[in-house]
This record gives sequence, C-alpha cells and structure tokens, in this order.
Amino acid sequence: MQAWQVHQNGEPSEVMRLEDVETPTPGDGQVLLKVRAANINFPDALLCRGQYQVRPPLPFTPGVEICGETEDGRRVLANPALPYGGFAEYAVADAAALLPAPEALDDAEAAALHIGYQTGWFGLHRRAGLEAGETLLVHAAAGGVGSAAVQLGKAAGATVIGVVGGAEKAAVARELGCDVVIDRRGEDVIAAVKEATGGRGADVIYDPVGGEAYAQSAKVVAFEGRIVVVGFASGTIPSPALNHALVKNYSILGLHWGLYNTKNPKLIQHCHEQLTELAGRGAIKPLVSERVPLGGAAAAVQRVADGVTTGRVAVIPGLTEGGAA
Repeated sequence: MQAWQVHQNGEPSEVMRLEDVETPTPGDGQVLLKVRAANINFPDALLCRGQYQVRPPLPFTPGVEICGETEDGRRVLANPALPYGGFAEYAVADAAALLPAPEALDDAEAAALHIGYQTGWFGLHRRAGLEAGETLLVHAAAGGVGSAAVQLGKAAGATVIGVVGGAEKAAVARELGCDVVIDRRGEDVIAAVKEATGGRGADVIYDPVGGEAYAQSAKVVAFEGRIVVVGFASGTIPSPALNHALVKNYSILGLHWGLYNTKNPKLIQHCHEQLTELAGRGAIKPLVSERVPLGGAAAAVQRVADGVTTGRVAVIPGLTEGGAA
C-alpha cells in the first residue's frame, strides 16, 4: 500500500515521503481500516516536528483522525494507532474506540467531526458549562478547531464573537454563523469585544491560540467568565497572572481532550451521540474547505501548519489528481 512516512523530524513538506510499504498487521484488540478520508489536524504538523506530547518511533505515518471502512463494510470514525496513521491507504485503530460515522455526513465531513468537535463539546459544555444566552468568544474562529466551537456555540444558543486574521477568514466566520466578527489584523480586539458586549465582556472564551490571544482574553473576560485553554497554535504558551483571575472572578480551564479516552471513555461515546444528533438535524456540519488526493497530503499538512487554511482539509486516498473519486 501507499503511505506517507516520516523518517526524521522537521517541517511536514520536507520530511513526509510517500512510499510503498507493507500493509500493517493489527495487534491484539486492533482492527485494520481502509482509509476513506483522513482529516488534517495541527497535531499532525507537531508530530512531524517531534513537538507533540506523543512521539511515535521513526519512521511513522501521521494522520490522527479518519473516516475508515471495516472489513465488513461499516463506516467508522477512528483515531489511528501510531505509527500506522491515517495518511495512507490503510490504518490501524483500537477496536473498542471505533465510533459509527454519522449518516448525515460524507466521508470527509465525518472524518472532521471527531477531534475538533469533541474538543469543542467538552470545552464548552463539560468544562465551561456554556448556557443559552451567554456570549462566547472564539479565537481563530475560521480554523478547524475554532469553526467547530462556533457551530457548537450557536447550537447551544450563545451569541458568538469570532476573532480571525484577514478578510477571507472573516467571510468564512460569518458564513459559520458568528454574530460578530473581529479581524485582528485591522481592529483592536479588546475594544471591539467591549463594544460588542456593552463593556461586559465574554462569558466563555475558547482559545486554541495562546500567546497574544490569551492576553486579550484576560482583558475581555466577563465577571465569573471562563477561559478555556485548548492549545497554543501561536507557538507561545502564556503565563497567566493568577492575581488577575482573583480580582476579576474568572476561571481558567484547561482541556486535554485525549485524556477522556483513558479517564472516562463513556463520555466520548456520549459526546459522539450528541454530535451525531446535532449533525442529523443540520445544527453542525464540518466545513471542509479542501479535499486533496493522497499525493497532496504533505503540502496540505504544511498549509495547515502555516495557518493559511480555513475550516478543515481532508486527504482522500481514493481521489485522483484531477479531483474524481
């Protein structure tokens, strides 16, 4: 089979190589899945760079989120068991962790429903307790993680403010349903949030960026607000001033979604049921901005790493270079 292999750490476009390799053999409790679509996540770039919390042995195939097909023809969602990741024709996954792919979504959309939407659901509902009528601020609102949080926030009845970088991403954020869109490249984020909320600030802030975005969050979080720390796509990990949290009465909540797989896996299943129901009635639908053939995976992972994509980019092994499946 064909699979992208990483033999040394570095930038995805430089270290990912498409090779002919042996089809992997599943271990105990694992299954072999035919990859129908693999969604690209920022952690795929971190894996290539050797900067992710998980460091599989070299060589490995990245790709942490797929819609796959079982030997008996079922469409399922899975997080492949590295080193046999999803940017390949076949991947390996733990049988107990497979989830049924929602019928309302195609392969690429289904592949993109898992990590980003589960992270959003856990962050907004399990950690922050978002309620209808509250104001949600989402950083990087047009990106893969942010776009999921925007849709989930709207589905929960919140007023959603999206922060983006650039006019193209601002247009995407509006299409996703943001009530207010702030372009950080041309607007003062702090002033704009305060104006949009009548000076009150945002009740819940969803931050996958860190760095300057977190500093802005601390200045616009409402009384008894909650800042959900999801990741650090900016590359800068902030050091929050806890005295500031004390005097403003707000909470700083960390979210490492992957821990639920071991700490409370039943919640993963419950969340998937909630997401499937929302997808079934059209309340959420992953924004897949690009569908690329297997041969285009390395360049696509690099674009995601560089922050120039909107929504999700999916790798479709069955897609030809001309775009036909």
